[in-house]
Amino acid sequence: MKDKTKVIAFYLPQYYPTKENNEWWGEGFTEWTNVGKARPLYPGHYQPRVPSELGYYDLRLNDIREEQIKLAKEAGITAFCYWHYWFGNGKQLLEKPLQSYIQNSKNDFPFCLGWANHSWAKKNWNKDVSRFDNETLIKQTYPGKKDIDDHFNRMLPAFTDHRYLRIDDKLVFYIYAPELIPDINYFKNRWQELAQKNGLKGFFFVAGTSDISKLKLPNIKACDAINLDLRNYAFFKKNPVFWRRLSYLFPFPMYIRRYSKAIKLWQNDIYYKENIIPTITPNWDHSPRSGKSATILHGSTPELFAKHVENILEYLKKKPDNRKIVFLKSWNEWAEGNYMEPDLKFGKGYIEALNETLSNNKGE
Repeated sequence: MKDKTKVIAFYLPQYYPTKENNEWWGEGFTEWTNVGKARPLYPGHYQPRVPSELGYYDLRLNDIREEQIKLAKEAGITAFCYWHYWFGNGKQLLEKPLQSYIQNSKNDFPFCLGWANHSWAKKNWNKDVSRFDNETLIKQTYPGKKDIDDHFNRMLPAFTDHRYLRIDDKLVFYIYAPELIPDINYFKNRWQELAQKNGLKGFFFVAGTSDISKLKLPNIKACDAINLDLRNYAFFKKNPVFWRRLSYLFPFPMYIRRYSKAIKLWQNDIYYKENIIPTITPNWDHSPRSGKSATILHGSTPELFAKHVENILEYLKKKPDNRKIVFLKSWNEWAEGNYMEPDLKFGKGYIEALNETLSNNKGE
């Protein structure tokens, strides 16, 4: 199965200073700022998390991207899905790592784009900001037909790159929140038309959702496949906002679940459906961003992660080869405690666990 299964890992590009982040958070802010100042919130809480082999890297350096590619290949990962930020009217953020990647032919690794089509709220990026602060840093907009064309044309260098990941010979394009797009059918049809005009076979659109109840929404059903992330099903299903806010009345977080329990809750027969793409998750702890209101998985280990991957691969065995796909959340979301890259505690343990599990399932 290792040769057939496509493991697509989400890739966060927020590891270099930008003008906007400097203005919002102070000079030199990157994802490492929150990671470095994290502290344990309860006995046995694994914080702060310290990178080992790659260090506190800067994605302006091509050497770092080359080392990431080596590690990803070692893990058995098929491609990186770069989070892509297009807010409308030509406004992008965090675009430089992808641009540098495309310009460097030595970066020999498949990639695709994941459009993170949501507004940025101040409270989502810094634990020192009140959870009750609803200030918006930058708003996601959908200006209309011209913007849809401009979006495609701006990303055309990526779409025409020979390394761009394809399924059924079509370009994989992930949409974080399809339900927010005002007219997704026009968007999809227009991009298919523009792709063909530029000599491409078209797009394979993947909808993202973390809520089973949204699978029947028209905008989500309009996509070619749906990536279902059941991470939130590991936590309290009722009144999550209440529990997060309750954390502020106590000296410790209230929203904690053991990883060993979570991986059992993530097993769901809905993953047998051909158009539903499962998610594998090495860990989750976004307390560096959210403080005591964070959702935290406790006690993740490479061995438990291997068991989780093995469980998910079972759902793929009867699917056709072109639908043996999983999304890995994530390659390098360090401030969410959600990463595969080596750290001081586990080294390359998660990388080795994924590779071994894929290899053990090869050919099935």
